[in-house]
Amino acid sequence: MAEYDYAQAINDARAKYEEIALALDTDRLAKEAADLEQQAAEPGLWDDPEHAQKITSKLSAVQSQLKHLKSAASRIDDVETLVELGQEENDAETLQEARNEVESINKDLEDMEIQTLMDGEYDERSAVVTIRSGAGGVDAADFAQMLLRMYLRWAERNGFKAKVMDTSYAEEAGIKSATFQIDAPYAYGRLSVEGGTHRLVRISPFDNQGRRQTSFAAVEVVPLVEATDHIDVPDSEIRVDTYCSSGPGGQGVNTTYSAVRITHLPTGIVVTMQDERSQIQNRAAAMAVLQSRLLVLRREEEAKKKKELAGDVKASWGDQMRSYVLHPYQMVKDLRTGYETSQTQAVFDGDIDEFIQAGIRWRHEQRRQAAAEEEE
Repeated sequence: MAEYDYAQAINDARAKYEEIALALDTDRLAKEAADLEQQAAEPGLWDDPEHAQKITSKLSAVQSQLKHLKSAASRIDDVETLVELGQEENDAETLQEARNEVESINKDLEDMEIQTLMDGEYDERSAVVTIRSGAGGVDAADFAQMLLRMYLRWAERNGFKAKVMDTSYAEEAGIKSATFQIDAPYAYGRLSVEGGTHRLVRISPFDNQGRRQTSFAAVEVVPLVEATDHIDVPDSEIRVDTYCSSGPGGQGVNTTYSAVRITHLPTGIVVTMQDERSQIQNRAAAMAVLQSRLLVLRREEEAKKKKELAGDVKASWGDQMRSYVLHPYQMVKDLRTGYETSQTQAVFDGDIDEFIQAGIRWRHEQRRQAAAEEEE
């Protein structure tokens, strides 16, 4: 076994750090932090709580980036000193400690590197995610609920604010659909790689003969619209229906018609919302989600036109993107990136960061190749 090259490992870490610092532009981040601090200090900031929340959240994210960059640079210098000390004293324990620290630094640098790859138009925004059960009957509805729990647990593990906006429960078990919002910087950049068809293979707990069942669920991820997006939705293009909210098995039925269903007539897009107690609040939330979906639709149409002009129309990469196999073996595998793990329970408990990071790297490479083809 080759001897561990401490000098090379530290040089590699420093080179990666410098590359990340250049990509993130530390001077720009510092200037942005100063500007946000000034906005956060304005006396009337909290007169508009929604705007204030955006400013403070963005400030926290930028300050966190700067802190991590500064910490990484300091840790690289410190571990270099630690290696010198260990080698001078021929202290195996100190050298092992240094090696562990180098590996820890590299992992943190990989996490920061992911930030540099989220350079899409809407990647910085919060995300609105909708999960729908597909083929597979009650197993599919149960699978959709498993995915909902998985993403909510992922948000909790990362300290992201999550809010379930609408849930349609299936009759026997699970859910027909659910929509939730993740409020965090780059939530859309992260979760957009989760969009597509997810497949579950297992022994069905709902089959008294214990047969293996394959079921499907669709995950849709859109960026949260902002006031500057200018998505105009005339009243003549929508139909608004109101109804009583309800929970699983008819529990928690609201006696007022507070739930709202908005149908966008030109596209057939339907959005339901029942989380808020007020019909007005539910209508506003439903309109925001509708506008988010129309924003993505507009972007997809623009991208399709560009590809047609280039004479290269490809199928969407999002379909059939991940398989969760619980029988006859344990494996979760992303079919685009090839990343896989046998820790299926950990995945369903929200441990999906490695899948997301692999997806972001894969997407960045797809974008790079597409840009190179356009230049040719």
